[in-house]
Amino acid sequence: MHRSILIAHPSADLYGSDRVMLETIDALRDRGWQVTVTLPAPGPLVPEIERRGATVVYSPAPVLRKSALKPLGLIRLAGEALRTLPASVRLIRSTKADLVYVSTLTIPLWLPLSRVMRRPVVCHVHESERTASKWVRRALALPLLVANRLLVNSEFSRGVLVDSFGALRAKSEVIYNGVPGPDAVVPAREEADPPLRLLFVGRLAPRKGPQVAVQLVSALAERGVATRLDLVGSVFPGYEWFEQELRDQVAAAGLGDRVTFHGFSDDVWPHLAATDLVLVPSQGDEPFGNTAVEAILAARPVVVSASSGLDEAVAGYHSAQRVAADDLDGWLAAVTAVRDDWGTYRSAAAADVATAVGRHAPQVYRDQVATRLIELASKR
Repeated sequence: MHRSILIAHPSADLYGSDRVMLETIDALRDRGWQVTVTLPAPGPLVPEIERRGATVVYSPAPVLRKSALKPLGLIRLAGEALRTLPASVRLIRSTKADLVYVSTLTIPLWLPLSRVMRRPVVCHVHESERTASKWVRRALALPLLVANRLLVNSEFSRGVLVDSFGALRAKSEVIYNGVPGPDAVVPAREEADPPLRLLFVGRLAPRKGPQVAVQLVSALAERGVATRLDLVGSVFPGYEWFEQELRDQVAAAGLGDRVTFHGFSDDVWPHLAATDLVLVPSQGDEPFGNTAVEAILAARPVVVSASSGLDEAVAGYHSAQRVAADDLDGWLAAVTAVRDDWGTYRSAAAADVATAVGRHAPQVYRDQVATRLIELASKR
């Protein structure tokens, strides 16, 4: 049966949740669905959407951020919702959507609007704000109560939701992210001759921890351990000050010849092929850990912050180490362990690839998501 779906997505970037949304498009296009994706503005995600045969429509929509959960922020959010409401209504009608798929909980207006317009709506949750206050967590989760179904990317994230509203348990289920691996795994080098090559991939943002990676390289240099760090990622608009702080940190530590800023890259596999060890030093809760899974799919050892969804992402992998986010000595020990026992970690990383492929094969994800969405659309 021919069906149409409207996917509402909050940005046109190409990071974790963006790439998962692309897998959702593949799942539906493979089954003959007509897919329309609404974005607030152009970006690198757009050609990837269009390459899959989906249609992109630019339409502003209020994005829920923590700053909006204050009196003035709520007033601004309400005003933006009123301004964008007519365009959102027209878009749902013009696409003749049988189903609305809201990608992340940061664009909540689509949930009640879809229900008012009698469209089934599912929200795919990629966030977890366990450290936020109870009031903030409940405010973020409140719009989810009107969704017909919730897909969540980890048990950790689901636990945070259920802790906010117990009623969300019955309508939510965990589907682990589909994470495509490289076309061909490039084996890690046989000998980890100095310098040891470290890699950080992700947003250049304080909570992602690139500053910890730079601090780690500095501390290793003080101990006579030669390392090189590649930073692959860019800042969110408005956070340019943080990138400058990072560059100043590198310069002050005399690491200009050891740390390279590559900016955003839509193809991480060459960077992974060129590295020895991947760092995921997140300073806050992570709903999951796509970057960690990508490291394992590339047959590279990985060190992650020991918390939240990152624990799930690396569970059972012998080439992965977990360290408390703020334990610099622990990070030093983890990196040193890889350097000193390179053969063991290299072999473990090669063996872990098969397990990661089995857990996160895109086709497994596509089948699971398509089944849930088809079931929901059929009830309309």
